[in-house]
Amino acid sequence: MSSAWNASHVTPDGAAWLASAGTYPRSTLALWEERPDAPVVLPCGSAFDVVSAPAMFGRRMLDRLWDDGPGSGPVAEFRGRMLLFAAPGTAQRLPALLEWEEWGKHGGDTEEAGRNGRTGGVPPLLCHGTGDAVTVPAPANDASPSRSGARWLVAPDTRQPWLPGPEVLLWAAVRAARSAVRISIFPPADQGAKVYDVSRRR
Repeated sequence: MSSAWNASHVTPDGAAWLASAGTYPRSTLALWEERPDAPVVLPCGSAFDVVSAPAMFGRRMLDRLWDDGPGSGPVAEFRGRMLLFAAPGTAQRLPALLEWEEWGKHGGDTEEAGRNGRTGGVPPLLCHGTGDAVTVPAPANDASPSRSGARWLVAPDTRQPWLPGPEVLLWAAVRAARSAVRISIFPPADQGAKVYDVSRRR
């Protein structure tokens, strides 16, 4: 892999990992050989789960993962939502952890608990696991979303990418919710152009 590799470009090994999620990996790779700009729909639950967050909140989660945490797995943007690729099983476990953080330490009045819960500022996160499928951006990627509305922010670059589990994503969501009250609602001008240094992923 070249030292000049762009974090938003899928490598051949990354494409092979993505294709392995489907029933017919060779067919997916053949499609990408012929049409590298074609997004595909792949099933979740075996190679990866996906946690989908609203774009602004997802960006804050991503910043927390890279600025203060272990980094992220692959991350895509699709139609105004951030898709964080996660370890299989995350989709089943994360909602329970979020619910426990919200209500577990507070008894009695659930309305009061909702105001004081640690995850009170976390918007609904869509968790896609076994039985679900997601649209995966094409391997050929540029700086702006394609006509499908999909693009990679952190593209897969290996056949065995590190994927965050539910505890890591819970931590990122809580930190992102806390940071939301301290920042402007207007993102910096270059927000969409931020590139993450995958070489420092832990």
